[in-house]
Formats: sequence, C-alpha cells, structure tokens
Amino acid sequence: TGAKGEEVPVSDIREFIRAASGTGGKATLAIRGGRLVNVVSEEIYQADVAIYGERIIAVGDITDYIGPETKIVDATGKYLAPGMIDGHLHVECSKMSLTSFAKAVVPLGTTSIVTGLDQIIVVGGPAAAREFLDEAKQTPLKVFWGAPCKTPYTMPRSTVGHYFSPADHQATHHWPECVGIWETVREFIQEEDADVLAALELAEKSRLPVLGCCPMTRGARLNGYQQSGVRADHESYTPEEMLEKLRAGMHVVVRESSISHFLSDNLRIVTEMGVKALRRISFCTDDVVASDILKRGHLDNMVRMAIAMGISPMAAIQMATINGADALRIDDKVGSISPGRAADILLVDDLRNFSIETVVAKGEVVARNGKMAIELTPPERSVALLNSVKVKPLQPGDLKVAYHGAGETADAMAIAVTPEKIFVRTRRDVTLKVKDGEVLADPAADVQYVTVVERYGKTNNRPVAFTSGFGLKEGAIASSTAPDDNNIICIGADLEDMRTAINHLIANNGGQVVVRNGKVEAFLHLPIGGIVSDIEPAEMAALEDQLDDAARALGCPLPWPFMYMFVLQITAIPEYAITDLGVVDCVGLKVISPFSPASGDERAVAAE
Repeated sequence: TGAKGEEVPVSDIREFIRAASGTGGKATLAIRGGRLVNVVSEEIYQADVAIYGERIIAVGDITDYIGPETKIVDATGKYLAPGMIDGHLHVECSKMSLTSFAKAVVPLGTTSIVTGLDQIIVVGGPAAAREFLDEAKQTPLKVFWGAPCKTPYTMPRSTVGHYFSPADHQATHHWPECVGIWETVREFIQEEDADVLAALELAEKSRLPVLGCCPMTRGARLNGYQQSGVRADHESYTPEEMLEKLRAGMHVVVRESSISHFLSDNLRIVTEMGVKALRRISFCTDDVVASDILKRGHLDNMVRMAIAMGISPMAAIQMATINGADALRIDDKVGSISPGRAADILLVDDLRNFSIETVVAKGEVVARNGKMAIELTPPERSVALLNSVKVKPLQPGDLKVAYHGAGETADAMAIAVTPEKIFVRTRRDVTLKVKDGEVLADPAADVQYVTVVERYGKTNNRPVAFTSGFGLKEGAIASSTAPDDNNIICIGADLEDMRTAINHLIANNGGQVVVRNGKVEAFLHLPIGGIVSDIEPAEMAALEDQLDDAARALGCPLPWPFMYMFVLQITAIPEYAITDLGVVDCVGLKVISPFSPASGDERAVAAE
C-alpha cells in the first residue's frame, strides 16, 4: 500500500519466472561478449547476460533467451561489473534534486544509493520524503530509504519543520523503499532517548536492520552502543577505530566525501594491519557536491583509490557493490550480476583504471562515456516545498551581540575549525572589545560572528556567537541548507552584511549567498525545501565554484568554505556546534554561553 493506503501495482512475478524459465517472453535486452566480474564467487569469466524488463533473467549461455525484439549490447573486450551502491548518503547535501543527482552519478556507475532523506524530512516530513522517493522511480537511480531514528539529530533538540517520531516509523516501515533505521546516533543510545528506543523496538518487529553513526566510539562506549543491535557504521576516524568495530561484529563502511577523506587511512586495516575480512568492508560518500563529483568521480573514484593502494580490483569492486548490499540486507535485489537481481550493469574497459564505458540501469542503456544517454525531466514540485522559509526578514540591529558584563572587553570562546579536521570543532578562547554594550567580532584576529536563524516560523531564535578559522576580513556568507536542521546559518565580519545575506535567502526561499558591502556577490538558488535545486550538475558545480571563490575573496582560506560552515549545526560530533538554541557543548550535550564565567555574563547570546 502507498503513503495514503491506496493499492500500489506490483510487477507480476509470474512474468519473470516464465521469462527466466524459457517459457515466457524473450529477453528485452542482452549483453553479449563480455567478461563477467562475479563478485559472489570471486571469478572473472566469459558470460552473456539476458535481461527482461528491469531484472536479470539469465547469465552464461543465453542463446535461447534471444528473440527478434531483443536489443543487443555488444560488450566484446569489456568487463561486466555490477552497478555500484553508495551505502550511506545524505543526498540533499549535494544541493541537487534526485533527478539532478542521478544525472551526476549514474554515468559514473552509481546505480543505487541508501539515504535517509533526513534533510528534506526536517523541512517537510514524511510527505516530502514520499515526493522524493516517487521522483526517484522516474530516474535510473535506485533509492533505498532508511527511516531516520528521529529528527533532528541534535542534542539538545533544536527547532525544525518536522520531528520524525515513533508514529512516523509506524506509518512508513511498510514503504517498499525502507531498508533500515538510519543514522542511529550514539548519543541517543547513550542517553537512552525514549523515541529512538521506541523506533528500535519497531525496527525489530519490522525486521529492519539498525544503521549506525558512532564516530570516535570505542571500548565501553562501543559495547553499550552495540546493544542497540547496530549492524553497520560509516563513522570511523582512524583505522584502529574501524578495526575495533570490525572485530566487534560490525559491517564497517569506509567514507570518502567531498570534505572528509578517510579512505586512504581507513583501508590501512587491509594494506598494513592484516585484515582479511574484506567482505565486511563497503563504501559510502556521505556528503558530496557536484563540483567534486565532476572532478574526482563518485564511487568509481573510491574503487580506483583502493586499487592504487594495492587492493585487488575484485575486492575493490566488491566493496562498492555486494559488500554494501550484504551489510544492508538488500543483496537479493542489487549488488551482483545474478538472475533475479536488478539489471544494473557496468561495461568497463579496464578493471585497474576502472573506466566505465556504458551503464545499464533498470534494464536499459542509460549512459555512455560519462554522459547520460536518456533524458531526465524533474517532476512538478509541491507548493509546500517551494515555500518552506517562514521567517520574517531581519531588521537593523537584530543581530547585535548584547553584553551584560562589566568592562570594555569580554572574555569569550570561538568555535574553531581547521582545514585538517572539518568535523572536529574546538574551543578558542578570545578577548573581544565591548562598545556601547555590544560585543564586537575581531576579523583581524580571525574571529567572526556566527548565527543560526530559525526559519520555520516556530520561534524567534537567532543566537549570535563567534567562530574562528574562516578568515573573513569583510562581508558574510550564508546558507539555508545546513544539516541537521536546515535553519539558516551565517558567518560574517559585518553584521549588516550578515543581515543582507540572511534576508536574501528569506526572500528567495532558500539558497547560498556571499555578500560584501551590502551587495550580493554570488548566489545559488535552492528553491526546493530551501535545500536543493533541479539545475544541471555542471551548472551546480559552476555556481559552487563561484560561491567558494567569492568567499575566498573575503579572506576565507578553507578548501570548502560553505561545507565547513554548514556542518556547524551538527551536534553529533565533538566538540562544539551552534544551533538555533545557541552554542552547544557536544560532549556535555548542553547549550552554553560563549562568554567565560569570569566575564560576568554567562548567559547564552541571543539577539536583542
């Protein structure tokens, strides 16, 4: 049944049984002359493949399956590898809609992704996720969905458009795309969060695996976390951490995102630490952007990186295919070129270079030589998703940092970032000037203002604090796409430029923007939920580069200015974050003041 309980047509299994048995219809597509990379038996041998509709019906000698209407793909001299699976991906963080994302990654051989759609859920709830899943059906990309353990993931709970609850789990576990409980954050298990524990009970009844998120978790904390029944985890910051999780029974997922590069280090458990259990290791990208995909590739890049480290092509391809399918218990659907599985097949020139010539997905040729071979048209968007920014424009003085202590200076802390560790935000103690009861940032000392503006119209929250490492000497940068809340986050050296940037996003129902001297220098419009767009991947990449270049012109030295900024709302990773509630101590799991006790003002900074 569908989201509203209506009956959903189901493909008649009889057709596939008869076609595969040779008593029904002939193959709709046949791939002939190729060498099969069998990731199950770990063999490479000559074999043809017969496809009926969206399924593989035969592998080997397929002479009897060929009919007069069968389309033939000549794979002479090519290897046949399964379509690749991204085992953990916040697809909305690419800022591309599912249609646009498919255009970016399908030509590179990614034919399946596993995503929680948690970023659109915090905006529009399960209805928005249902829109996205229905959209995916019209693309060559298979989308497997993990129901988020809860939303938001923040602790303490910040303000979002929708709080995904146990009732939502009950209403969605039957969705055909649902494959597990997504992003089960360690702190929720540690704190025995009632909603998450209820979701895990429902998962057990639904026979759904639990998918983890436990960065820097070892020893007793790992032992406690594993009582949740977690099956796979994608958050290992060192090979030693990954090895401990593997030894403790987990499937470990290696992450290589646009901003966090863990593959080369994590795979040392294979190349240096002697691990032989390669079938328990799979790949994911977590967060990627168009400019990086078009420059480096997607999962195909991870396969090449692994091979370059000395891992065999067979093992590297398994990590991108069957291993992830096994970890997620979807190997009966995808992950290998086998009868009954999805007809997702890559024609590869050379296994070591892993250059993909042709992509077959859902039973048809959809891409050749890195380009889509079919047209994809995005669906019409709902009014609710196109009008998701509810906050009123900011007025002059709204972002003033009021100070209630004594003296002409204030001792404060800045949330500090470094290029080396994007997800680890530390404390930098600073002394800032106070003028007319207002604390001033110090761009010359690399101390900027940072604010999160609640954009769902539920509160008037817009705390202002300080950050360091962004290097802005002037101007401001802002984004309405910012996991895990997708409230508007803004960093700036000038409060009026910050107000201009935020108001530009409010007026346009979302996007990313750079402002200097009151003028918009660069803007990326993200009208769908305020977080994604239907524009072409190449156009998205060009606009991303313009934004980053404009941010660097303000003084930002970071390799990915907007990605470093928009992860500041994530509280699941130490040590500090900022949400619409204020500065968060991610270890103590509490909102704190950015002023030191000695300053005489221990209150959290809020707009006045």
